[in-house]
Amino acid sequence: MMQVAPGPSCSQVCKASSKQDLPRATAASTSARAPRTSFLNAYQRRGEHLSILVAQAVRSDQQVDQLSNSALELISQITRKADEEHAATLERNRAALEGLVEQDAPVELKRKVLATVSALKEGLIERETEVRLLLLAALAGEHLLLLGPPGTAKSELSRRMARLTGGTYFERLLTRFSVPEELFGPLSMKGLENDEYVRQIDGYLPTCEVAFIDEIFKANSAILNALLTLLNERLFDNGNQRLRVPLLCMVGASNELPESEELDALFDRFLIRRQVAQVSSAQLGSLARLAAGTLRPADEASTSSSNGAAEFNGAATSLADSSSARFTELTLDEFRDTARAAYTAVDLPDAVVDILTSLRNYLQDKCEPPVYVSDRRFMKSVNLLQVAAYADGRDQVIEYDCLLLEHVFGQRPDDAQKVKQFVLDTIASDPGLQQTELVFLGLFGRACRVLENRNQEDMEETKREAAQVVELLDLRQGGLTQTLDGGFPELRNSVWQSEISVQSAVQALTPQMTENKKRVEELLREALILQAALESETEAGLLERLLPKRYKQYQKGISSRA
Repeated sequence: MMQVAPGPSCSQVCKASSKQDLPRATAASTSARAPRTSFLNAYQRRGEHLSILVAQAVRSDQQVDQLSNSALELISQITRKADEEHAATLERNRAALEGLVEQDAPVELKRKVLATVSALKEGLIERETEVRLLLLAALAGEHLLLLGPPGTAKSELSRRMARLTGGTYFERLLTRFSVPEELFGPLSMKGLENDEYVRQIDGYLPTCEVAFIDEIFKANSAILNALLTLLNERLFDNGNQRLRVPLLCMVGASNELPESEELDALFDRFLIRRQVAQVSSAQLGSLARLAAGTLRPADEASTSSSNGAAEFNGAATSLADSSSARFTELTLDEFRDTARAAYTAVDLPDAVVDILTSLRNYLQDKCEPPVYVSDRRFMKSVNLLQVAAYADGRDQVIEYDCLLLEHVFGQRPDDAQKVKQFVLDTIASDPGLQQTELVFLGLFGRACRVLENRNQEDMEETKREAAQVVELLDLRQGGLTQTLDGGFPELRNSVWQSEISVQSAVQALTPQMTENKKRVEELLREALILQAALESETEAGLLERLLPKRYKQYQKGISSRA
């Protein structure tokens, strides 16, 4: 501690009254006050410095406040701009839906298909799906298998198809004792005289366009080999000649599934399979009036859209016995040429390919028991979907067409529900939306880096990518708006879906697709905010305030990589 010398006393000062003593006393007093004055001056200087620091701190706080206000103003501008564009986009998509006119008149082929469906189901009760599947099989050059008890109008469907196409019709009931001559014709006596093993095939299966074989799985090995080649390759070996047969479509019927492995190949030849049951209890009254000839047209129309699982069951009157029956304009050549035209004119989008591949993997790897889908069946299912789209007047297969696979990818009757549920779940989950979210998260991370590095070339490229994502989400939101608010028009306009099947699909799809629409709209708003931030070339730190959830995901990704 500083020691301060004592100052002069009053007597000392008085004694130094002379001019000589006074200067000394004054000097002594001055030297005594010097240390205290230095301390006070230092303290005063420190106070002045502290005041300067306080003033500087105040000015610094004011600058910080001004920076925060400007940042908040920029955030407000970006958010306001994004919200305005977001609202305008939603309104534009709603206005586009309201401005949609009624669907144009069907293309020529679709009009003919609709007329053929109407003619085929006339006088039938609960057989709408079977009618559509038979017509689709004929157009695709494939075969239809109907599983169910006798007396459920299975043979009547094939007879009607033969009359509508104008083709030659062949029908047989197989037993375990059936011989090849019953299907392929008797041996030629003249041929045997000339040492030739040939058959007289006129009027038999090798010369017909439409065939119905009841109890198809009663075929023995003598019949089986020739039948397999005829169904798949449309070839028949008659003696030493291999002939091309004109078969358009075969309808096979059976009360039960094949039990022996040697019949698996025959089972696989029928691309479309349908379980048929009796008329439902709700429609027995209509069946009685149909048998009595008193079924009115209004009653008949109501039977085609009956409720419940029995929607497609039925019985029939003969088409020839119906006074209102009429033949359609579809010709035999159109049946033959449609499949070839569809294979070259109809595209298969990646979304449909993903459904097909994931469905097969699910059935074979995750189902219990596994459902085997051969490569041949898988490839033919693609062609079937192309034909369905082409006859519907479209140039590409859509996801809703995959609902037809419930009649294709199944070995047992209960497999159909597994296939249908998987397709509905896949469509509703919208894998494309999940991929878009991942793309946006990657774009957000790139935007953070670009705004930090300030590389102008990267900045422009990121802006273009943001615009592409916004456009993609805009289209997706418009599509979901049209689907949900428009009542699933693509599904309802298909000639291959009945009203009951459409209602069932809509009921299953609506909840998840509504949630998807909300996710798309939220993601679109985020994309618009990011796009506005990039256009303003704001500071990277502001993205944390603009999109905090995405920023946390971005930081988490950086931490995990580190």
